[in-house]
Amino acid sequence: MAPALLLVPAALASFILAFGTGVEFVRFTSLRPLLGGIPESGGPDARQGWLAALQDHSILASLAWDLGLLLLFVGQHSLMATETVKAWMSRYFGVLQRSLYVACTALALQPLILPQLVMRYWEPVPRGPVLWEARAEPWATWVPLLCFVLHVISWLLIFSILLVFDYAELMGLKQVYYHVLGLGEPLALKSPRALRLFSHLRHPVCVELLTVLWVVPTLGTDRLLLALLLTLYLGLAHGLDQQDLRYLRAQLQRKLHLLSRPQDGEAE
Repeated sequence: MAPALLLVPAALASFILAFGTGVEFVRFTSLRPLLGGIPESGGPDARQGWLAALQDHSILASLAWDLGLLLLFVGQHSLMATETVKAWMSRYFGVLQRSLYVACTALALQPLILPQLVMRYWEPVPRGPVLWEARAEPWATWVPLLCFVLHVISWLLIFSILLVFDYAELMGLKQVYYHVLGLGEPLALKSPRALRLFSHLRHPVCVELLTVLWVVPTLGTDRLLLALLLTLYLGLAHGLDQQDLRYLRAQLQRKLHLLSRPQDGEAE
């Protein structure tokens, strides 16, 4: 039992690392663009047009750096999700396979101890062109407010969906908990339809993340790169079909029925 108990601190450390990264990711994707906009260099008039930006080596260098950081995250997140790598990790790390995957994903975004990779070294492009920008009134007041409301709703939906999809299992905690208590693998207790859904659904919060990425008052060049690449990645990672959608609809109806039963009892 002692070796099994040693797994718990490792799983908790991975969870804390991922939780801190999630907080920083909210700041990076929502608070910074909504409250700070994009840094300006000499005012909006100093920004270059699209054709001039493609010939500016400093802008291209910043975009190339940002692209490299994004590809680092996408490569890690995709490679470690393959069956070959997961089988290798399960062989050498056992029940910590999911926790290690979560920790490596957090390290690719923002470690809590080591220097951040993506979010600290991200290069804004203040002199680059913008796809849109809310500057004139009343848009300069109402568009950021609307974006803020949509971001809050999106993050609340994301957190709710993560709880519905068993947040402890997604973070690798449940696997260690079941192992320590001798309950086996949590996935082994799920129905074949649920396992089929999980094999197709890489990112259960796709629509909400796309809202966060695109709904901003100012869409600058580096933000456009971030939104385009992650939109492509999220789109390619999805493979839901009609059978999956029917299963999700049935589960939603079952949960709504369970929530309404106490009210029905009170009414009687």
